[in-house]
Amino acid sequence: MKTDIHPKYYQATVTCSCGNSFSVGATVESMRVEICSACHPFYTGNQKLVDTAGRVEKFQERLSKVQAGKKTKKTEKTDAIESNKDRLKAMKRSLTEEK
Repeated sequence: MKTDIHPKYYQATVTCSCGNSFSVGATVESMRVEICSACHPFYTGNQKLVDTAGRVEKFQERLSKVQAGKKTKKTEKTDAIESNKDRLKAMKRSLTEEK
């Protein structure tokens, strides 16, 4: 077997952005992570929004526009269908009155 081909193995300290730290075996001396088991929603059961580049705010803006009554293509189509139905009913009434 070849000698000196394996990396050094350290007892690494892992530090989370929430402040939690623990030690593991790794090939680096220290690591920094954003989410650990102490703050991950799957393990804690608490909702935590991890916002990257304002995506949550962008979504909330779009949601508020839709809720404010801005018509979407789907609602415009259904409005057009309803108005066409009303026109057809009026035409049928006028035809039955002429007979």
